[in-house]
Amino acid sequence: MAVMLAIGLWGLDRGGMWGDESVTFQVAQRTVPQIWRLLHDVDAVHGLYYLFMHAVLAVHPGEVVLRLPSVCAATATAGLVAALGVRLAGPRVGLGAGLLYAITPMTGHYAQEGRSYALVAAGVAGATLLLLRAVEAATARAWWPYGTVVALTCLLHELAVLVLCAHAMTLALLRVPRAVWTAWGRAAGVVGLLLLPLAWVSQGQSQQVAWLVTPGWDRAERLLRNFCPGPAGVAFRASLPLMAVGLRTRRLAAVALPLLLAPPVILMTVSQARPLFHDRYVLYSLAGASLLVAAGAGRVAAALGRLRFDGRRVRVGGRQVRVVLGITGVLALTATFIHQLPVHRQHRSAAHRPDNLAVVSALALSQLRPGDPVLFVPSVGRLAALAYPKGFRQVRDIALRESAPRSGTLWGREATPAELRHRLASVDRVWTVAEAYALDPRWSPRDPVERVKRAVLAEEFTVREEHAGGGVVLRLHVRRTPADAPASDEPSTGVATAGEPFAMRRDSSGFRVERRPSVVDRAVPRAP
Repeated sequence: MAVMLAIGLWGLDRGGMWGDESVTFQVAQRTVPQIWRLLHDVDAVHGLYYLFMHAVLAVHPGEVVLRLPSVCAATATAGLVAALGVRLAGPRVGLGAGLLYAITPMTGHYAQEGRSYALVAAGVAGATLLLLRAVEAATARAWWPYGTVVALTCLLHELAVLVLCAHAMTLALLRVPRAVWTAWGRAAGVVGLLLLPLAWVSQGQSQQVAWLVTPGWDRAERLLRNFCPGPAGVAFRASLPLMAVGLRTRRLAAVALPLLLAPPVILMTVSQARPLFHDRYVLYSLAGASLLVAAGAGRVAAALGRLRFDGRRVRVGGRQVRVVLGITGVLALTATFIHQLPVHRQHRSAAHRPDNLAVVSALALSQLRPGDPVLFVPSVGRLAALAYPKGFRQVRDIALRESAPRSGTLWGREATPAELRHRLASVDRVWTVAEAYALDPRWSPRDPVERVKRAVLAEEFTVREEHAGGGVVLRLHVRRTPADAPASDEPSTGVATAGEPFAMRRDSSGFRVERRPSVVDRAVPRAP
């Protein structure tokens, strides 16, 4: 737990939130009635987490405080994984499993993210430990803590319900008596009944995960690599055979193998028909991999301790052997962590996240002037203004009809297509905050408002300035004059063409702007 806490706190303030974290940040600071309205309309699956973070951020609204619950949850999970290992295979395996969980890069990544996934992993690990205690106690009262923890974990994220399938497989492998099955079935049934309203509401909010794609074998391989102490190199190649050896520790394997396989396999299978899979949704299965690797390493160490040297047998319980094996284990874990240090450092960089809204706000602050009209393409880009309002203070959000808190949405309700056309017709210049994918000519948004944005900008405006940063592109569009009209009849895509003064190119760092030397820039007055 100390190792996990140190890794979690290392580089916690990385200098900016990305999109999903900004949602947590701005939603958690709304009033409870406003959060409740949001859950009814948009994001019920994270409802309990938002209410919990509402209490946390009431202490101090900041990026570090936003991520501290995840750090604490990952720390608790490392301790719970160790406790599972101790109960199933002894102190050495438990210590090894907890340390392996702590140094795995995927654990550190989500330990520093202001979302619910680290908390869900802690809940699943705790529920698994309570399952073993309930099986051993063989009393009805022992199942109440188990059912309570599973229910709370599923309310944090409903896809955690797949852990019930893993626990059912564990009971089958342990060959528990019928009375245990009956007691577990009652607890699982209560959890299912409590989860039904959330599942019903979230079913109508499926557009929130419409961006997910059908997973293939490449996603399965990536998940396996992320579950290992190292996604590549010696750490990965050594983990696979150690997992196989760990399966021989049958009681531990009965718990770890279903936890490792059941949730990802079930979710990937369902996602072939309806995409729901993402690595973070099954983060809690990583504990199974750590347990198996530690168990395999324990069996290898025990086998090495039984080797004969010079005709004499070295006892496993001997003090010298214990010291040698202990030092070897510490060196192996340290070497693994050092080998993966570049990965850990990368995860602590804001550039490693999908976007950096702090950079977007700083870019807007340096370019936008009071009264400038701003258009977010698509509307999700408004998250930057909600998380870091300083850069967008005193500008005019030309498409916004109702703010996010008042409308019960994540980033506000925009004007109708006709109203937006009317608003854009009243301005001669407009700044756009565009996601990179929205600049692709092949992007075809379903939302009619987004289609109007794209069409009006392409037909009536030309790009005058362009700046990139934080994963978005900031553009100044000015109204076309007759001299600006394209020479051909081909429709414009909104991306700078040969008749426009700027073009966008892609280099190793993303998008950058190039000025076309053959075009003479026309001066456009800026607002004072």
